Amino acid sequence: MARPEVVEVTAADGALAAPAWLDRAEHVHRQLRPALPDAYAERLRQVFANGGRMAVVAEDGAVRALALWRLIENTYEGRRLYVDDLVADEARRSQGYGRMLFDWLQVKACQLGCDVLALDSGVQRAGAHKFYFREGMSVSSFCFRKVINK
Repeated sequence: MARPEVVEVTAADGALAAPAWLDRAEHVHRQLRPALPDAYAERLRQVFANGGRMAVVAEDGAVRALALWRLIENTYEGRRLYVDDLVADEARRSQGYGRMLFDWLQVKACQLGCDVLALDSGVQRAGAHKFYFREGMSVSSFCFRKVINK
């Protein structure tokens, strides 16, 4: 049994650095985002081209957790590592994979000169909120949104 490791699926420029892991990540990613299009890899390549980056916790050839993140500069926080998606495989939760990836994200934020590590989490995700609070995160604002009808 191999030790879990964090694998960067994307390079710093958004190119696929480990394409096989993108395919393996889909099952876990859909646990958080079931509405992702059928053309998963194509959609993620668009996200990567627009600044998104992905890392996974890999063990024994399988994805145990994944994070999709990006750098954002803004006026109220400075440089921010923003996490779009952070999910551990529901069959493997509470085994340390989420914490391993969260710790990796904190180190990455420091390496990139970030002032803040931030994410949004749906109000219904009480289990995730418990994890985020345990990891030292706090609720600092409300997130308002309006769907634009085209």
